Amino acid sequence: MHSLLLSLATTPSPLPTPTLRDGISEDQVTPGLLGFIMTAFFVIATALLIVDMVRRIRRVRYRAQVEEERMAAAASADIDAADAQDGFDGGTHRAAPDANGNGQAGGLSQPRE
Repeated sequence: MHSLLLSLATTPSPLPTPTLRDGISEDQVTPGLLGFIMTAFFVIATALLIVDMVRRIRRVRYRAQVEEERMAAAASADIDAADAQDGFDGGTHRAAPDANGNGQAGGLSQPRE
């Protein structure tokens, strides 16, 4: 293994930078102005698409959050309405029945429907 590394380290490098073949100019092997313009176009188009995608994702998340808050508020209102209909006072304690065993005791009024 050591001899392999030693032989690789002592092997001479190839000729310095190769040159172009005869009859080929440097303009024929580089992208030039058209290549630069096309690359710039693709970079700008990709950046605009990413910005638009981020905006759309943010809008979807915001709409989902608003919908969740609306559903939670509606569920809370439904629970409060059901509690009021079942005879809870203030939504925390069940009201005691009056002497006849019906309704709420102590002159508390029945909830309106």
